[in-house]
Amino acid sequence: MSTAGQPGQVSTAAWIDASAGAAGDMLLAALVDAGADQAAVTSAVGRLSAATGEQLTVHVTSVRRHGLRAARAAIQAGPSQVHRGLAEVLDLISAASLPGAAAEFSVRVFSLLAAAEAQVHGVPAERVTFHEVGALDSLADVIGSAVALDSLGLLAADAAVTVSSVGLGGGSVVAAHGPLPVPVPAVVRLLSDAGAPVSAGPGPGEAELCTPTGAALLAALAAEWGPLPPMIVRSAGSGAGSRDPASHANIVRVLVGVPVGGAPALASSALRLVESTVDDLDPRLWPDALDALQTAGAIDCWLTPVLMRTGRPGHVVTALTQADTLDSVVHTLLRVTTTLGVRVTGVNRLALPRDQVEVQVGGQPVHVKRGWLDGAPVTVQPEFADVRAAASRLGIPIADVLDAARQAARELPGDLRSLSIGLLSNYD
Repeated sequence: MSTAGQPGQVSTAAWIDASAGAAGDMLLAALVDAGADQAAVTSAVGRLSAATGEQLTVHVTSVRRHGLRAARAAIQAGPSQVHRGLAEVLDLISAASLPGAAAEFSVRVFSLLAAAEAQVHGVPAERVTFHEVGALDSLADVIGSAVALDSLGLLAADAAVTVSSVGLGGGSVVAAHGPLPVPVPAVVRLLSDAGAPVSAGPGPGEAELCTPTGAALLAALAAEWGPLPPMIVRSAGSGAGSRDPASHANIVRVLVGVPVGGAPALASSALRLVESTVDDLDPRLWPDALDALQTAGAIDCWLTPVLMRTGRPGHVVTALTQADTLDSVVHTLLRVTTTLGVRVTGVNRLALPRDQVEVQVGGQPVHVKRGWLDGAPVTVQPEFADVRAAASRLGIPIADVLDAARQAARELPGDLRSLSIGLLSNYD
């Protein structure tokens, strides 16, 4: 068994209990209660306040919910009539000068929100105007949670967060667009795209238990969905919602620790497979069509020769994409081919953590992608363009450069900070 801290291994683990629902302020409070740097959170919210030019503060206090102690994060903001789109929100995140991982996570959360709202309302993501989730308190919830997660080490490459089944509630809620059924459409979209298990949650079912901001935070954070994984718990926190119903404790719990017996090295991603069968496209156009699909956001795309029922040769064109780029990929496929329709199915991909290193072969640089499993590189793939260029300059066979580059890359240590699940890799 490899030790924690090696590439492909998890050295920090966390479990979020969202069975009673989740909201941005509840997760923020739970993280602070679990030991996150409250001063860093307060400072980040202060920078956000300065960037907006509006008063914005956060106060964490101790409260009781259904007889249990919990932290409560109260965001105090003055009345604001500003309705922000994604571009304006991303500008504010940049202006808040967050640590790198916290900034990237905040961008991811609001990008998921924009994509979900765009799907729900049938408009492009850049035309989405946030109302509740673009308000100052929601901005503070997301940025504060991002900084808190970063201070606990939960945004690091060697961290893994598991989220329980998410309680959604029921009934209806009054939103900016008027009365909406609970769970609201954006929450349904966010959690279904993320492959999250959901339930009605505790209580009589006549309340909103999970907000769009809470759903987006969980979707952006979860590496896995399910029960508490084996771990040695180092800290725990409870974050309270504003209500204290008699039916249940209105809290989100966070447990942070180290995995026991090693955690799975594979990262799980809920993706979409887009396919169409085409038998009447000029075959010379296929390379450009595949390039267009990748430009539109496809993680990967390929052609499979088939024989049609009439004996006519054709191709099945397939693209693998994330949920937030599904529309772009589908529209591109319809535009650059002669197909009249597409098939879309949900798939779950398990991916190796990977990094990229540069090695020298005869003084020539070659970039190499490595996939890690149980602390060792099991896939080592040099970039072929670099290999061909090096072989040409050195006057030696390409196979010799490939062998030398692989060997050199295997001998290099891994850098946990550079590991990713490689969503944009062609080596999936």
